[in-house]
Amino acid sequence: MEGRRFVVALALAGVGVVGGVGGVAFGQVGSAPALNHPDSRLREVPAGLDDLFFMHLQTDGDWVADIDIPPGRQYRACTNTSSHTDADFGGGSFVIQAGFAENEVAAASYMLTPDQFPVKMDLMEMIFATSQATESTTTEWSVLVWDGPPDNTPDWEFNSDGQILPHIELPPGTNGINLQLSVDPNDPDQIIFENNGGTNIISFGIRIDKHNEQTQDPCFVAPPQRRNAFPTTDISGLQSASGNWLRGINCGPFGCPANGGWASFAQLPQFCRPSGDWVMRMTWTSLNCGSGTGACCMPDGSCVESDAGNCALAGGAYQGDDTNCVDVNCPVDTQACCFESTGGCLNLTPGDCLNAGGIPAGPGTQCSTYNCFPIGAACLPDGSCVDGLTPDEAAALGGTFQGDGTICQDITCPEPVGAACFPNGFCLILTEDEANSAGASWAGPGTTCDDLNGNGTADVCEACPPDTNGDGEVDTRDVITFLNLWVAEDDRADFDDNDVIDTRDVISFLNAWTEGC
Repeated sequence: MEGRRFVVALALAGVGVVGGVGGVAFGQVGSAPALNHPDSRLREVPAGLDDLFFMHLQTDGDWVADIDIPPGRQYRACTNTSSHTDADFGGGSFVIQAGFAENEVAAASYMLTPDQFPVKMDLMEMIFATSQATESTTTEWSVLVWDGPPDNTPDWEFNSDGQILPHIELPPGTNGINLQLSVDPNDPDQIIFENNGGTNIISFGIRIDKHNEQTQDPCFVAPPQRRNAFPTTDISGLQSASGNWLRGINCGPFGCPANGGWASFAQLPQFCRPSGDWVMRMTWTSLNCGSGTGACCMPDGSCVESDAGNCALAGGAYQGDDTNCVDVNCPVDTQACCFESTGGCLNLTPGDCLNAGGIPAGPGTQCSTYNCFPIGAACLPDGSCVDGLTPDEAAALGGTFQGDGTICQDITCPEPVGAACFPNGFCLILTEDEANSAGASWAGPGTTCDDLNGNGTADVCEACPPDTNGDGEVDTRDVITFLNLWVAEDDRADFDDNDVIDTRDVISFLNAWTEGC
């Protein structure tokens, strides 16, 4: 569809911050990926993501404050949203499908009634997320659309190129992004489903064309969990086994699906079937309803004539068919406006708030119920808890803010996770107790299973005794780490393995540290 213009809205999970637009969202993340069966590539990681905020782009690279309502012919508000998930697309709890490989497609199909066709696609959405990413991630993607069930020949295809359609980019940490794609309303060449095959089905899917880093054959080793973004499913269980689809890579007759290709979740073996529905949905308008327009109240209090679908795309509130702007009194959207210098709050429009030097708290907020400057406890990556922090301060320490007014004595912080090295060189992210239970050697909190040298073994699991902090380098930080272990009489400080922690261990360590690895 060369020459068309599309609107892409990227919604990034974040925590509201003082003095800025937003910040990194930290969620509750499972300590280890679930492995339902030893032959399965299924890796499910739970994640909690805070509210989403939006960035609107057009495919020609222009930034726009709102989606313009096109002039000319309008269609009546026969707009519907089809989805198999009950997940909140504004943020919440999700399951990251961390086994998802390059060139695989997550898709959903929706059954309509024959009288609803032809149908115009208004908006397609899917949520991707990272889990405790150790670096910024860039994911190249494509959206595939079918007038019928999904197959290897989509009727429409759109690819990110980093210039017109941006790639998915997420900062380090646990973050979510709502990828939204819609045809520019000004484009006369819309996506119209004609039901030519008579199936009464419309479908779309999103393919990962290139992960941020997929270092090994994904049939045997999943893409590094902490260096890539993945599609998500919901937490409420699989509701539509026949409406959710996967096009898997070919991992042979025992792959999932066998020999690759398309399969609905109902056709996947139980051991590799995702536990929930894809967090994706499509908004569409039936063109068989005839024309109809009404007043549309915009967030700034202005009014335009529109149909309900385009009004919603522009962020407005549709007042009903046959209403007009002359008779409608559109309210001005006020919200809490926080003043950092005084700690005060006023209900103002976003424009007035910014002009007055304040910080808009977001739609729907009011000073009577909104706390501009929360203070509370924060859980740090090492499992400890610190009182009296702001969300910004917690994020700067790599921690998770527990809410306004919380204190550490009432908080149970999750156990820290780190790399666990098994005797055969295999590596998993586990808690220390889990590592000990499995007979693995725990490398410490925050360590990863990254294989930076590409030799097939996680760097932290390679034999290098003086690299006590497991960062792949032998330097003064290892000396500090060892001495802290030695003072604490930690078993890992028994460097000469004689079951006694004394000065001879210090001498043995320093000799090994001098030699390096």
